[in-house]
Amino acid sequence: MTVDVVNQQNEKVGSLDLRDEVFGGRIKTDLIHESVVRANAAERRGTHATKTRAMVSGTGKKPWRQKGTGRAQVGEARNPLWRKGGVVFGPQPRSYEYQLPRKVEKGALRAALSQKLRDGQVIVVDALSVSEIRTKAAAELLRQLKVEGRALLVDLKPEDKVSLSMRNIDGIRVLPSSRVSARDVMNTRHVVLTRAALERLQDVLG
Repeated sequence: MTVDVVNQQNEKVGSLDLRDEVFGGRIKTDLIHESVVRANAAERRGTHATKTRAMVSGTGKKPWRQKGTGRAQVGEARNPLWRKGGVVFGPQPRSYEYQLPRKVEKGALRAALSQKLRDGQVIVVDALSVSEIRTKAAAELLRQLKVEGRALLVDLKPEDKVSLSMRNIDGIRVLPSSRVSARDVMNTRHVVLTRAALERLQDVLG
């Protein structure tokens, strides 16, 4: 597979050969699904909580004596069987984050990039830069590259000018190649990579 490399004016300045063993195989959508679910779980706040019998307000005094009244035996008014009592086995604050094997994460990213390449939604540029920190300059760069809607911009180490200029544009994310995940790729319409970033990803995912 060969992809065109363009400059920031969207003019072809070269090409890049991609290895078939990296981007030419079967797209394993099950790995993409696992990676996206893991990323979503890691962002769950997990702040849900219910009050146990130790937390609800109320006296701990025994309402009546244990035997001889003809009524049910009760230890305190906060017991879960009573109205306004505690909740048994209710949700408590916790983290939903978990880890997948590194091979699964790499396979998911490889599959996600392969899918975008086959769909023609990957743009490879020789460099990503702007002359000054201005949203207008960033918008002009995207217009030249014909990028519309949600987009992911990936560089080896994005310039601060690019990151700061893009931050006010809705749906645009700028990430270094070392932090890209399958969810980042699949959650966008266009993926814009610098040549250096794509070469690095090809080496890492190979």
